[in-house]
Amino acid sequence: MTETALHPITGVVARLHDDLDEGYDFGLLTLGPAETRAALVEVERAANRLAALQSRLLAHAASVRAEDATGAPSTAVWFANAKVTRAEAHRRVRVAVATHERYDALTAACSSGAVSPGQAEVIVRALDDLDDGPTESVDPGVLADAERALVGFAADHDAKDLRVLGRRILDIVAPAIGEAREAELLAKEEREAAAKVRLTMREDGQGCVHGRFTVPEMHGAMFAKMVDAIASPRRSHLHDDPADARPSWERRGLAFVELIERMRDADLPDAAGAGATVVVTMQLDTLTGGLAAASLDTGHRISPGEARRLACCADLVPAVLGTKSEVLDLGRSARFHTKPQRIALILRDQGCTAEGCDAPPQRCEAHHDDPWSRGGETSVERGRLLCWHHHRVAHDPTYLTETLGTGKVRFTRRN
Repeated sequence: MTETALHPITGVVARLHDDLDEGYDFGLLTLGPAETRAALVEVERAANRLAALQSRLLAHAASVRAEDATGAPSTAVWFANAKVTRAEAHRRVRVAVATHERYDALTAACSSGAVSPGQAEVIVRALDDLDDGPTESVDPGVLADAERALVGFAADHDAKDLRVLGRRILDIVAPAIGEAREAELLAKEEREAAAKVRLTMREDGQGCVHGRFTVPEMHGAMFAKMVDAIASPRRSHLHDDPADARPSWERRGLAFVELIERMRDADLPDAAGAGATVVVTMQLDTLTGGLAAASLDTGHRISPGEARRLACCADLVPAVLGTKSEVLDLGRSARFHTKPQRIALILRDQGCTAEGCDAPPQRCEAHHDDPWSRGGETSVERGRLLCWHHHRVAHDPTYLTETLGTGKVRFTRRN
């Protein structure tokens, strides 16, 4: 019985494994820095070439329906069994088929190792967008010029940069139609993004709410700019403040919380005929320093210290109850510092007045030295700027507050 002759590609793969086995057996102690750098560059190029070979095989597998013998519904589903996620398998097959069936220049660049798999995917997506735009496909000659240009750019630009260049490639190879085409693509992208907008939130029963959102890129950039403006770290080399050592994700989370608190009722539409302002319900004893918890009109409970802090600065209405739960006060506008008063505080304090803190005025809130709940006046003389963090500390009963001769305040944890 004559054995079926193996295709040469099978021998190539076998030799690759033999060579890699040999490479793993070599020690690296005598490999100098310069030769190490050169070897890494060549290994990366070899990896790109091997990925291109795999891409070619995937495209062939799709054309001959290699999955039929396994009962899998598609080449990608079959390939996912090779320890690749199904999403990754679909992505690789799509790029492989597009590259080897439509883009000769890209195929050659991938085969030589000049273009990485990530760069190839970005180039294919950019070219597919040109060939399947919102209105009509571009001229084949223009498409070929765009392919050659992007392959050339791959020598000096990574996948991220290529994505940007791909969106504007017509401005380079066909300026006459570039602007109109980009406008069409952006409008299409914006319509699709608007259809994907989502916001989900859930309580975990332990005092936290977890959420996920999907918004258009523009609104995501606007939100990031707002949060980063608040979360921007102070010059940590000048101050030994633990807050400066917080990771960026924690600072941004705290900034998000502060951004929510800064949102004013006047900026929001009415809900069910009433403003969107949250009402804090508390006993008079809580407002004047007691230990009883307070309630929000949403049904949530908060600590007395948090209630006093919110009643002092945030745009929430404190519904103060007497001993028989009758409403004694629903807040009054005089509780808040006016705009001229805040300007005066900014000019005088120049930022947070907590000792050792250099938070700028835009990150500060107006605080009453004499608690408003105890008859304190809303004035410049008896007011000061405190950053969001130190304003929390000022209303935390576990800290003592000391006014220094410099006008600053020092916080010390009680024993």
